[in-house]
Amino acid sequence: MSDAGDKEQARKRAAVVFAVRSGQITAEEGAKQLGVSRKTYYEWEGRALQAMTEAMQDKSPGRPNTPRDEEKERLEEEIAELRKKLFVAEKTVEVRDMLHAYELHKAGGSADASDEKKQRQRKKR
Repeated sequence: MSDAGDKEQARKRAAVVFAVRSGQITAEEGAKQLGVSRKTYYEWEGRALQAMTEAMQDKSPGRPNTPRDEEKERLEEEIAELRKKLFVAEKTVEVRDMLHAYELHKAGGSADASDEKKQRQRKKR
């Protein structure tokens, strides 16, 4: 049966359950309208009431959590660790540059003069 047909049949079943629950018809009449036994009708009614009760419960706002992929989680942790190491390495380079500039200043030279000297030495090689 198509989705539209399934939905229509479900709506009909729900309407019959509401009619029985509101006292408009008996469970036996409802079962007859649906073409099932009274026992089957009561099973459907129980499922319908259970689903309605669950649907009416308060839920947490927002999108439901999705299960985490273990590999993805491991990689994200590794990325975070590597970012920390990169940060430390960058700061280490900054501190070395600052110490080098300080030593040059203390020795009476300039950082620019030292850089020029290094470049000349590289050209000779």
